[in-house]
Amino acid sequence: MPVIFVDCTNDMRGLWQQVLRPADPAIRVNIADAQPPDLAALLDGYDICIVDHSYFDAELLARLVGLRHIVFLGTGAGSFIDLDAAARHGIKVHTIKGYGDTTVAEHTITLAMAAARSVARMDREVRAGGWRQHEGVQLFGKTLGIIGLGGIGREVARMAHGLGMNVLAWNRSPVISPAAPLVKLEQVLREADVLCVTLGLNEQTRGFLDHAKLSQTKPGVIVVNTARAAIVDAEALVALLRSGHIRHAAIDVFLHEPPKPDDPLLTLENVTLTAHAGFNTPEATLRMLRISVDLATAAGG
Repeated sequence: MPVIFVDCTNDMRGLWQQVLRPADPAIRVNIADAQPPDLAALLDGYDICIVDHSYFDAELLARLVGLRHIVFLGTGAGSFIDLDAAARHGIKVHTIKGYGDTTVAEHTITLAMAAARSVARMDREVRAGGWRQHEGVQLFGKTLGIIGLGGIGREVARMAHGLGMNVLAWNRSPVISPAAPLVKLEQVLREADVLCVTLGLNEQTRGFLDHAKLSQTKPGVIVVNTARAAIVDAEALVALLRSGHIRHAAIDVFLHEPPKPDDPLLTLENVTLTAHAGFNTPEATLRMLRISVDLATAAGG
């Protein structure tokens, strides 16, 4: 079955070459740092496609009469693909889980530390000629709360223990893990000095951390989101940042990527932002790409 990688970025091209093996099926690679202009035409004649950052809405999926499998490079396929429409048209969507647990966890801890010490804010001020020593928060001995104790959450817990932090976690379903004790959500919200969101996005978790839940957090809490923006109510987050109830938010994910110019997060000083880069290391990308080839091969077999 013919396979195409529709939107391999220039940065990814060299890593893609590294993962290929002589026995792999032929896969056409289309280099595109942005979404290709006419995906329907590009996909004509292909049964399987590998996708990195292109959007597949219901209208496009209805036109892809020959496509049977989409291999999405990551876990959050629902942010890029209309999954219900894909199912209606007989297109199976494959995701890649676990490839970047350590990488994303490292980014989560990095954001927590940067937020605790106002690193991004002081960097901006020093570059502009300022010199203000913002008081930070020592993380040793503090409590880190994790919302979502999956692979990434467990890695965040492991690293937080190494910093001398106490760790509490909540998960939607019972899990047994030495990484952190599971407690009620209310306890995590109430006791966390740093609250890390590592929860998967679905219809049950969309808007999960609303104003009522965020208001239960400890005054001065630091909130870190490396999961999906839609899990956290955007208006509530901004309101609590402006009031000072949330000391700082460190955000790697946005409702619109890149964020719209009028996104209030862009104007707040007590926010640290990164460009959905938590997953982006060569180690994680190599593993992800290799798994994508294996999934495409299995789908075509």
